[in-house]
Amino acid sequence: MFDLKLIRETPGFFDSGWKRRGLEPQTPKIIEMDEKRRALLTEAQELQSKRNEASKQVGILMSKGIVGTFGGGSVTASLMQEVAGYKDRIATLEEEEKKTGDELNDFLSRLPNIPDETVPDGASEKDNKEVRKIGAPKLLNSAKEHFDIGEGLGGMDFETAAKMSGSRFVLLKSGVARLERALAQFMLDTHTQEHGYTELSVPLLVRDEALYGTGQLPKFAEDLFKTNTGHWLVPTSEVSLTNTVMDSIVDIGDLPLRLTSLTPCFRSEAGAAGKDTRGMIRQHQFYKVELVSITEAEKSNDEHERMTACAENILKKLDLAYRTITLCTGDMGFSARKTYDIEVWLPGQSAYREISSCSNCGDFQARRMMARYKKEGDKHTKYVHTLNGSGVAVGRCLIAVLENYQQPDGSVLIPDALKPYMGGITKLEPLQHA
Repeated sequence: MFDLKLIRETPGFFDSGWKRRGLEPQTPKIIEMDEKRRALLTEAQELQSKRNEASKQVGILMSKGIVGTFGGGSVTASLMQEVAGYKDRIATLEEEEKKTGDELNDFLSRLPNIPDETVPDGASEKDNKEVRKIGAPKLLNSAKEHFDIGEGLGGMDFETAAKMSGSRFVLLKSGVARLERALAQFMLDTHTQEHGYTELSVPLLVRDEALYGTGQLPKFAEDLFKTNTGHWLVPTSEVSLTNTVMDSIVDIGDLPLRLTSLTPCFRSEAGAAGKDTRGMIRQHQFYKVELVSITEAEKSNDEHERMTACAENILKKLDLAYRTITLCTGDMGFSARKTYDIEVWLPGQSAYREISSCSNCGDFQARRMMARYKKEGDKHTKYVHTLNGSGVAVGRCLIAVLENYQQPDGSVLIPDALKPYMGGITKLEPLQHA
């Protein structure tokens, strides 16, 4: 959400920011709605003052036993009628003010964050800018894609998953299932023991307020799964981790908060018809190790660089080639003011594919959550800045390991970093067919 006072004072800043995201000027409508709301509020306050004064006069007259006449009627009765008229009008104004305020808040809640000035302009992923490229992409003869490798190992079953759940689900088995678990544990250990993140086990079912706070609601409801109890399944544990500071004033001595969690994530993939229909690239359910940071406003840019480096370190330890790119204004997420995507090399596709997205949201989410902090000596609180990133997506990392460590005979070598988590298994062997 946004500071209405700042929008009134600097409408050009906001309209130019939204223009970079492909939107028409929004501030004229915002200011019009806000002025209407403020006018209704002012009128209600003025009438309340008049009502209070009239009520005071009624009390004085009654206490003195004065029964004068005014236009053939009692002065007291006339004043009481005046008070009643004020009451009805004030109630109407308050109702109109609330309705206008709700409409204004709903309008604002559907507008994306203002992009940072360092974000490149652009309409699509074609306009993203590469920041760095690490490692030499493996160029393998007759490289297979992950689903062929997984099925050859007897560890990936899409058919059985489809029978029970439909498309975009997978059943992992045996060594492949263990490899997925090993990857998740390796990521958590790295982030908690080396990168200073605190591990949390968080709710997977959340209420509207939590998803509103991180920006998924109201605009992106169709991308989510909702239960018949009114709860929503989390699309990422960013929702649960970030909302740990909802409606609170964080002790500045506790900042930065660095939180991590391993959870399943649930996404409807409403707009993904025809995209990545084979394999595990785009699933309704998948595991992800999430990173969230809560910082002081002045330190969020540095924290963004740090978080991205933590996610990259996972790929470095696994010896996976990757590149990091800055998303352009047209490809950036709703809540982000700046985003780095990390794309891992997949030999089977002979392409880089996203495996992590690290975003600095500034105070955008904090304003929706009312998450603040106060510096010693300051009279007023400030909104925290929130950041989130994949540290990394476990399923996509599994894909990358399978494709990059595949062997000509169909086996898959276990990366050195994962061997302590594999119980002595150093290679996944393909099924032997009679």
